[in-house]
Amino acid sequence: MTPDAGVPGADHTESGLPLDRFYGDRPEVAPLAPPGEPPYTRGLRPEGYRGRLWTMRQYAGFGSAESTNERFRYLLERGQTGLSVAFDLPTQMGYDSDAEIARGEVGRVGVAVDHLDDMRLLLRDLPLGRVTTSMTINAPASILLLLYQLAAQSAGVPASELGGTIQNDILKEYAARGTYIFPPRPSMRLVTDTFAYCHDHLPRWNPISISGYHIREAGATAPQELAFALSNGLAYVEAALAAGLQLLEFAPRLSFFFNVDNDFFEEVAKFRAARALWAELMRERFGASEPRCLQLRFHAQTAGATLTAQQPLNNVVRVSLQALAAVLGGAQSLHTNSYDEALALPSEPAAALALRTQQLLAYESGVARVTDPLGGSYLVEDLTRRLQEEARALILEVDQRGGAVAAIEQGFYQERIQESAYRHQQLVESGERVIVGVNRFQDQLPVAVPLLRVDPDLERAQVERLVGHRRGRSEIAVERELDLVERTAEGSDNLLYPMRDALAAGATLGEVCDRLRGVFGVWKPRAAL
Repeated sequence: MTPDAGVPGADHTESGLPLDRFYGDRPEVAPLAPPGEPPYTRGLRPEGYRGRLWTMRQYAGFGSAESTNERFRYLLERGQTGLSVAFDLPTQMGYDSDAEIARGEVGRVGVAVDHLDDMRLLLRDLPLGRVTTSMTINAPASILLLLYQLAAQSAGVPASELGGTIQNDILKEYAARGTYIFPPRPSMRLVTDTFAYCHDHLPRWNPISISGYHIREAGATAPQELAFALSNGLAYVEAALAAGLQLLEFAPRLSFFFNVDNDFFEEVAKFRAARALWAELMRERFGASEPRCLQLRFHAQTAGATLTAQQPLNNVVRVSLQALAAVLGGAQSLHTNSYDEALALPSEPAAALALRTQQLLAYESGVARVTDPLGGSYLVEDLTRRLQEEARALILEVDQRGGAVAAIEQGFYQERIQESAYRHQQLVESGERVIVGVNRFQDQLPVAVPLLRVDPDLERAQVERLVGHRRGRSEIAVERELDLVERTAEGSDNLLYPMRDALAAGATLGEVCDRLRGVFGVWKPRAAL
């Protein structure tokens, strides 16, 4: 196909929604409420970004706590306004760095955090009372939150001043990502225990970031990303209410996390549809009327799955367009991927350029001066309506299977995502979906991209520090507190209190998770049963 032969698949969006050749007035599109008014299709605040820009938050974490702390300070010095922590795979799975299963993975895709001293090193000299911190952690999210609180307090920052978010969205792990530990139902208990704990002790903290991002990265379409993320959100609300919490005690602190893919107008419409649909669901299902309970606040991240190892500098353009879609869609917080992430962890220059991309949008492009600048576009309004309809229909299918937890246990999410991922791959292989530099325009111009290398001696040093930590603590005190964690897990009291005491006494993340594994068991996916 020659470059001027037309656009393949031009009659539909990337997710398969039909597209007309051009758009005029649509009588089925009702007049919209202005920004700041329910159902918040056009944004949560009338002033949009005029009063406050989105939080510029670059995801970082590799190697040791010291090296990640250096990267955080590097980014803050260059104007980043929020922290975002990536943890290594052993930490995400609830294992200490000296566990046999952790061998070869320590510090490779994130920072290793085994105990309180590691967290103190990670946060050393950071302005925790002024910047918010996001932690991408799920199964052991409550443990990392407690370590963060304890480390901040030892640095003189009280819990009441700490702001940030833990992902803590375990349902999407079973459906799309895989870093689960315990079965779904005890995992849901940990989530709601965290809701209650944050309400009482960390009032500025978001206890969950309900993620469509990883669902989309696994191959879902935009309507599936919306439907499955919002269905999971409904399940968390229902679980919290069943645990005795009141809606106003947790709903205003719920947050969401969405992907920003390549189909520019579909992505802008997706964020508008998400706000409207969440307000509708909260009002209809739970009788919510307080604006804070109706408003969907979200962090966005540009799509890692769209980055290519071929012609990596093309990723700068992809990320810029995706970031623009997030801003036009009204994101409260944004991470922009680095152009080298298909090859390695981000280098310092690549991470700085990703941050500069956000700053250029904020300060030079003019797009932040008007709230919902694409509102009223015939195309965007039609796509917003269609996305709501598609997602609403899929949410009803989830309901018919007993809700999100039951649907995941049955494999419904997983099957739908796999089907969509397979269709996408077929389109790429046939050339109907063009990936520049991969299946078209495949020139082999040499580009020297400096890559970040993780020190191979890091794992040995991390294990040695862990061994030294264990030698320096009171084993009697640690065992006493871990026994209490185990007894609490067998009952129904809030687990975060005994876990906090165990961590403060010197228990490690792996030791706490091992006690919970002994009571809750571990989850085996359906294919492994």
